[in-house]
This record gives sequence, C-alpha cells and structure tokens, in this order.
Amino acid sequence: MRTAVIQFPGSNRDRDMIAAITKISGRPPVVVWHKETALPEVDLVVLPGGFSYGDYLRSGAIAARAPIMEAVRAAADRGVLVLGVCNGFQILTEAGMLPGVLMRNATLRFVCREVRLEVVDTRSAFTSRYRKGEVIRCPVAHMDGNYFAEPETLKRIEDDHRVAFRYAAGTNPNGSIHDIAGIFNANRNVLGMMPHPENLIEPAHGGSDGRALFESLFDSVAA
Repeated sequence: MRTAVIQFPGSNRDRDMIAAITKISGRPPVVVWHKETALPEVDLVVLPGGFSYGDYLRSGAIAARAPIMEAVRAAADRGVLVLGVCNGFQILTEAGMLPGVLMRNATLRFVCREVRLEVVDTRSAFTSRYRKGEVIRCPVAHMDGNYFAEPETLKRIEDDHRVAFRYAAGTNPNGSIHDIAGIFNANRNVLGMMPHPENLIEPAHGGSDGRALFESLFDSVAA
C-alpha cells in the first residue's frame, strides 16, 4: 500500500503514524510537507495529530488552507482513502471535507487518557477488520475534540450510517454530540476520528486494538 503522511508546522504525532504504517505494512510512507502542491501516486493520505500552526484561530483552520490541501481534496474526490486523526480530523472539518466542527472540550481542559470506542459501522475500508458493536480501547489527547453538527446535518450523518466510532457509555471525554468519535464522508473513503489508533498497535503499547484499522486499510488495497 502506498501511503503519504502530511506534515504541518506543529504536527507531533506524525512520527507515531509513520512508525505504525511502516510496522504494519512493511513499507514506510512518503512524507509530504504542507507547502507542497502535489501528492505522489498513493492509495492512502494521512493527516496526523498535533497542533498545526499552534492551534491559532480554530484548531485546524490554518492547516485546512495549506497548499497541499487542494491536492488532498482532489485525491479524495478521485476515491483515494484519506484518514485524519485528532488534528487531522479538525483539519478535515475545517476544509469542508467532513461535516460538523470540533469545539473546545466541554470541561475546558486538555484530556489525555485511554477511552473505550464502540465500532458503529464496519462497511468501510477503515473498519472491515472490526466487528459491529465491538468495544475497543484507544487513547485520546486533545483540547478541541467536542464534535458538533447542526440538527439537520447530524440527522443526515446518522441516517446515512456515517458514524464510524462512538465513545462507549461513560467514556465520552469531551462532550461530543451523540458520543461521536469518528465519521465518514458521504463516499466513505474519508474518515476523521479524534482517538489515536496508531498509539495502540502492539504489546509494547499495552494493547493492539488500533491495529485492525490499519490492517483493514491494507486489506482494502490488496483486495
């Protein structure tokens, strides 16, 4: 699988993502700087976590307007898989590639801990290795992870089965509406999620619940 990881000023989980992709696929991703205007030919583009541009304005708002994002948007329109994790999710919403917005956590505090996620939908290249309703462990680390969408938008997301993950009962760390932790775009080739699956892929991490997301992606390309 050919993968590109986009780096923005302030990315701090890009190395974790690169390590996870390399370890699971056996092939290191291409690293693309935010000022580039073109992507190499790839099957997957990843927007990693971090604090792009120091989270000035709104989280992800400046990065969403970086030169490389036009190429990311065009790739998604062609059907290329795009994964945005944490700050990557924020960037995807700010770029209009996913609906809704990520607001300040309801507690107004940074949260860094492990949560439990319910796998809501397995009919995607990102989630096929999971079981519907399965509850997995996954770490979070964010200040602006409180997902919100207007009622009409939220109804459309729910009706179209575009919620990929929810925080399991009692573990919502940020106040996200409907406990939403990750959503797909309408074509289901773009996934944004706040938790960090790349940080729970092997016993050295204390568990491997995040590994199946990457294995699902690699399966989809090999199929």
